[in-house]
Amino acid sequence: MVEVAVIARKSLHGELVSLLRDMILDGELKPGDKIPEQALCARFGVSRTPLREATKVLASEGLVQLLPSRGAMVARITNAEIEELFPIMGALEGLAGELACKQATEAEVAAIRAMHDEMVGCYRRNEYAAYAKLNRAIHEAFFTAARSPVLSNYFGNLIVRTHAIRFVARKSLERWREAVEDHEKMMAALEARDGHLLGELLREHLRHKIGMVNEAMAALSSMEAAE
Repeated sequence: MVEVAVIARKSLHGELVSLLRDMILDGELKPGDKIPEQALCARFGVSRTPLREATKVLASEGLVQLLPSRGAMVARITNAEIEELFPIMGALEGLAGELACKQATEAEVAAIRAMHDEMVGCYRRNEYAAYAKLNRAIHEAFFTAARSPVLSNYFGNLIVRTHAIRFVARKSLERWREAVEDHEKMMAALEARDGHLLGELLREHLRHKIGMVNEAMAALSSMEAAE
């Protein structure tokens, strides 16, 4: 009976970590937001103890900042971290694109095409939240198709480091159009199985992201200063 209780506790703990991580990565909890303990306990039907244990795990990943006597908040990313990490992510994504062109099945390419077309539809309808989720799913699909667990693990660690800002930071209309154009070219390269081109496009796409994220962070800082 003791062994079952331990397993159940570990399962609950892991599930809470996963749920909170997804809320941050999907932008439901944004950088600078305080973790709403009472609301989350009610939402997930748990006490504060496992929730706080989960936030400690996320703090060790850099997603959450623990505030002495004040709970926890979603960690912010700095401009210096963006300048350092995004080129590394671009290199990883470029390699994933090259490998995906060699390894992806026709079914995987078709699935990525379907996500891409749906994402473009969201762009045209100005549905930013749905667009952002599909955007993230497409980039993750390149790594799945690359068939390299080690590469995927490195990517996953960096996604945690850069957390929600990459996929949910609001783009200007010009930056949004630029991102969609990047994806159109990337999709064509994947379908042509042109690994060299797709790799270059992905690296360039991440260079574009640096400017977009810096602009979004500057806009957020201006809004907060005005409040």
